[in-house]
Amino acid sequence: MAKTIKLQKIITTIIVFLFSILFMLPFVWMLSTSFKIEADVFTFPIQWIPERWNGFNNYREVWFGDFPFYTYYWNSIKVAVLTTIVSCTVSALAAYGFSKVRFPAGKWLFFIVLATYMVPPQASLVPQFILYRNIGLFDSHLGLILLGSFSVLGTFMLRQFFMGIHNDYIDAAKIDGAGHIRIFWSIALPIVRPAVATYAILRFIWTWNDYQNPLIFLRTDALYTIQLAMQKFTTINGEFYSLIMAAAVSAILPLLIVFIIGQKQVIEGIALGGVKG
Repeated sequence: MAKTIKLQKIITTIIVFLFSILFMLPFVWMLSTSFKIEADVFTFPIQWIPERWNGFNNYREVWFGDFPFYTYYWNSIKVAVLTTIVSCTVSALAAYGFSKVRFPAGKWLFFIVLATYMVPPQASLVPQFILYRNIGLFDSHLGLILLGSFSVLGTFMLRQFFMGIHNDYIDAAKIDGAGHIRIFWSIALPIVRPAVATYAILRFIWTWNDYQNPLIFLRTDALYTIQLAMQKFTTINGEFYSLIMAAAVSAILPLLIVFIIGQKQVIEGIALGGVKG
């Protein structure tokens, strides 16, 4: 029986490994193409390791050429980081309030907030556009940050983790004279830190990859985020696939860095959710 289970694990591991290679092939081709000269991009069979190495010339053209990426990179980093900070703060406070603060109609208010998640984002684009134009937030990074700073999904996700904190901790802190702010900061937040970190990573990725909101709410070229820059860059250099792949690698690099740095927190958050669930 033990040998059969061990054999099944080996076979499963091999199958998962083969599928992971299949999923990684497009990314490997993208990275390889970004270092090729244009004439070798579509050679057959595929040159996974370029025979004629183009060095970092493609990346130099992407970052410091006629369409400099560093400006749009800074815009995306600023919007993504600030949105993540504000969204995590607001969602964590709201989640703690809905899970640990007792007030009249608290459950009904949470259900109302949760019901707004069923409204498609596209349905609110026109009212948001009119509102932002009237209050002066249109074509600004501040308006873009505010759009992603209030998340029903983040509030719901973190509320589930806060609910897993036993009320004895909260009651003991109240007996010692601590208020809700102190309890939130010193007791509740450290316990659910992996969950907050997980949501922060997801929020950063969602904001970084967001194309719709910048497309609707930004008009000035200097304010463009990396997603709009990619679309414009592709339109201008549509026939140069090596340059496009270099731009694509540059666009996904921050996401890989954020995930590599935060993967431990993601695993802890998943484990915490499994234990509390």
